[in-house]
Amino acid sequence: MMMSLGVVDREFHVFRGLPDADGEHIGEVKSFTVPVQPGWVVLDALLYLQAHNAPDLAIRWNCKAAKCGSCAAEINGLPSLMCKTRLDHMPLDKPVLVRPMRTFPLIKDLVTDVSWNYEVNKRITPFTPYNDDQSTWRYFQEDADRVQEFRKCIECFLCQNSCHVIRHHRKFNHFAGPRFLVRLASLEMHPLDVADRIPFTKEEAGIGLCNITKCCTERCPEGIRITDNAIIPLKERVVDRYYDPITMLLHKIGIK
Repeated sequence: MMMSLGVVDREFHVFRGLPDADGEHIGEVKSFTVPVQPGWVVLDALLYLQAHNAPDLAIRWNCKAAKCGSCAAEINGLPSLMCKTRLDHMPLDKPVLVRPMRTFPLIKDLVTDVSWNYEVNKRITPFTPYNDDQSTWRYFQEDADRVQEFRKCIECFLCQNSCHVIRHHRKFNHFAGPRFLVRLASLEMHPLDVADRIPFTKEEAGIGLCNITKCCTERCPEGIRITDNAIIPLKERVVDRYYDPITMLLHKIGIK
């Protein structure tokens, strides 16, 4: 950890650019020097740049409290929230490199078009309870605890940006990505939900493409155990339904 008690001039390398016709990132990294105050995060430095050096710098942010997910970017090569990345935790003798999320089409500078994620979300069957009368809803605390973790997601899409299936292999049409496997898990594991999303999980969400490298889990700012608690249980349900002969038979005759 590198700490300072006073104002320190620090070098920042910030991507500036516009997309080409396909949304690819076209531009260059420009250098700036920022007088960093004690306790600043990367977002503070970029807002200083916006106010003093580059008024046309495009940044997406909202809460500055690591709860809206808006300021997701890549800092020194790692998908991160700009408002949660402290500068006093970074070496003073090296520049801070800030680039937009590589996985998604560029809009301008550090702002990317994440609308594909919302289109994926629309295809997922929403919460479908067995009874519309909410006064009769009863379930155990451990059932609530199991799905509560998934509700912490702030939709920063850092997990989507980290996933090699989308980032490198560009399987946008075949894979929903870790964020929406988390949503599927939260619905499938809900004790009051009756909808069947396992066929969607296998065919449209493409869960078989995930090889559980845990890169998504490592970058989650909310600490959601995406791989262990969402993706692997969903994979087990898909295997039970489509590849276990006894379970397949029971499902066909309506027992399971």
